[in-house]
Amino acid sequence: MSKFTFCRCVCLMACLTFLLTGTGLRAEDKPQYEAGETKVPQAKADEPVAAAVSVAAAVTYLEQGNRLWSDSRGCVSCHTNGTYMLVRPALSKSLGKPGEESRAFFVKTLGSLSTQPVEELKKSTRPAQVIYTAAGLAEWDAQLTGTLSSETQAAMKLMFDIQLEMGTWGTLDCWPPYESDAFHEATVAAMAVAAAPGWRAGLSDDETKARVERLWTYLRTTPPPHDYGRVLLLWAACRVPDLLPAERKAELVEGLLKKQQADGGWSLRQFAEPEQWGKGNRAKKLRAEPEFAAPASDGHQTGLAIIVLRESGLPASDARIQSGVKWLLANQRVSGRWWTRSLNTDGPHYITYSGTAFPLLALQMCDALPKETASR
Repeated sequence: MSKFTFCRCVCLMACLTFLLTGTGLRAEDKPQYEAGETKVPQAKADEPVAAAVSVAAAVTYLEQGNRLWSDSRGCVSCHTNGTYMLVRPALSKSLGKPGEESRAFFVKTLGSLSTQPVEELKKSTRPAQVIYTAAGLAEWDAQLTGTLSSETQAAMKLMFDIQLEMGTWGTLDCWPPYESDAFHEATVAAMAVAAAPGWRAGLSDDETKARVERLWTYLRTTPPPHDYGRVLLLWAACRVPDLLPAERKAELVEGLLKKQQADGGWSLRQFAEPEQWGKGNRAKKLRAEPEFAAPASDGHQTGLAIIVLRESGLPASDARIQSGVKWLLANQRVSGRWWTRSLNTDGPHYITYSGTAFPLLALQMCDALPKETASR
């Protein structure tokens, strides 16, 4: 069995986790990440809040999660090593350069993906793996070398080779917020185009140029499936200045600001109705949550909101930004994570990974990241 077949099987099994009760092995009892003797404990809602933000603890969590996922699963996943490569390079000015082994894993993944037939790459979780591989390599080039690498060029070509006629990519519509809709994948692809140094400007292939235009048309004309999709569209538009007119971006900014909660944070669950996530296959779980009527602010959405608002041009001094920063500084848990409850199952809570990466980047963008030595 290939690593990619194995990873797909693992992901498909995850869709069934919520059905597996009474087996004596509960998902919530397993480590969140594990490889060999190294384990990262599950994220828990009742984990104590840290007395003060620890950058070192957050970085240790990000580095371990990234390495353990890659070592144990052997694939690129949106929620862990995919997020790592999208965010960690930008944190280099505060945390130092990430290890070369992360890029090497993405290059190795690209090599494995490139051997598969194009039609196979359009199926299951593979489109997301290709997109996140390209986006991660592009971010590495943009943030760390400033030069387009041959590997990023190859990844971008592969990404557009598997693009669908409608302008986006295939998806299982299964695991919100990642891989829950094709619109999400299109926004990540757009940010890959924006990040890859000189790639778009240097295009000479008419077919690839047409595919890029197809992506822009899709994002300009396709209604986002929910408010979360509108946040991602705004993020992409911040990176691709000619994607949307200024008035449309201003409208999206206002919509995001209106979602801010009284405590200064944002809640992921406020950005879509349960039936709007993917195929609605998590609606019963979400509506049964005790906090359904008044979901708490969380690290994922608060960090993401601040990042996107800052990239949209709001100054760090804006009172609404500062209110969000205050929430982040007051809500890290002792493990280094910011709690975010999974939209899928009450097991691994992988969303706490981006729920930790986004707050670190948000704090850096507001010059609010505590000054301490955070080594890998």
